[in-house]
Amino acid sequence: MWLKDLADVSGNELRKIFSDVGVLVFFLIVPLLYPLLYAYLYGREVVREVPVVVVDECRSATSREFLRKTDATPDLKIISYCSDMEEARNLMHRHKAYGLIQIPSEFERTLADGRQATVNLYCDMSGLLYYKALLSGCTMVSLDMNRNIQMERLSGLSDWEKEVQTMPIDNEYVTMFNPVNGFQAFLIPAVLILVLQQTLVLGICMLAGTERERRHKGELILGESYRNPITVLGGKGLAYLLVYGFTATYVLCFVPWLFNMPQLWQLPTLVAFVVPFLLASIFFGITLSFFVKDRESCFLLFVFVSVPLIFMSGISWPTSNMPDFWRHFAMLFPSTPAVNGFARINTAGALLQDVRREILAMIIQAGAYFMLALFIYERLYRSDKMPGADLLRRSRLRIYRSLSRNRS
Repeated sequence: MWLKDLADVSGNELRKIFSDVGVLVFFLIVPLLYPLLYAYLYGREVVREVPVVVVDECRSATSREFLRKTDATPDLKIISYCSDMEEARNLMHRHKAYGLIQIPSEFERTLADGRQATVNLYCDMSGLLYYKALLSGCTMVSLDMNRNIQMERLSGLSDWEKEVQTMPIDNEYVTMFNPVNGFQAFLIPAVLILVLQQTLVLGICMLAGTERERRHKGELILGESYRNPITVLGGKGLAYLLVYGFTATYVLCFVPWLFNMPQLWQLPTLVAFVVPFLLASIFFGITLSFFVKDRESCFLLFVFVSVPLIFMSGISWPTSNMPDFWRHFAMLFPSTPAVNGFARINTAGALLQDVRREILAMIIQAGAYFMLALFIYERLYRSDKMPGADLLRRSRLRIYRSLSRNRS
């Protein structure tokens, strides 16, 4: 009997989903388009050819070599050679350039005397990616020129001995799990998880708001014709899980593959991770849906937290540096453990035992929100003190009498 009720509730919820255009937008259209938009916007991964201006007060062969190598790097592009600092600052103030390289007049003389020379780099700190490109480009050029100068000053040694003297320990810079050291592979996994959670919760709340608008205030929104609330919650959860099983496959598997992002996950690990995340998000959404008065309330209730959830997840700022309150508050949302776990599974190839803490956290969230939804359903929506409770009892009596006549 309970299996039939479960199937009835699930089928009824699926019919509501596919007959509501607004819900279909959140359940299908938004997850279909948003990940493509974000992945496309960050598709270039890193910032290249940052425009810079130069003030070369030395105007020597060595300073020109430094600037030529700087312009040859993929990170920087010299757009103007200015006569003084005032002209260069004006270009930066007009945002024609995001960096300024100044070479002092004593640059070559200082090197010839065997002393340490300096090159001044001024960066527009309004964009940290510009700063990173400027600093890395100039640093690599200075290290390369330092090595060449040292080799020139070592006389009477072979080329191999000069290599050893200038670089006793060889090193190679390799970025693990993010080959191009780019922004897309770093941020998009977190965005994909957040898109799934936000659209799922908003769709569930929109369905609940629709029920509130169509029925009298105070009546049940989760199927008053079924006695067992566990059947009602389970049937609705099953319907959402069936829909978002396909949506999550598209968002988490197809979108990263389409944009050539790192994908090191193993299928059993990914499935065992995604199912608890979807269940936690589903019952989190059902719990919130009890507080939704109409279709528009869910936007005011949940949309504004999208950006804070990115920061609180720890993907852009380490959780160890967050205040204790916000670190614990973030664990109320399924996206917090899901973002960290999926990033490790997808980008670093983590196995099930490597993300067991995140999976356990999502299982606890799913169980807690299920019990909370069950409590609210029983204590609030079945209470005789609710407005419209008399109407609800009469509707139950009519259903019971109708069933009795059919059986007789």
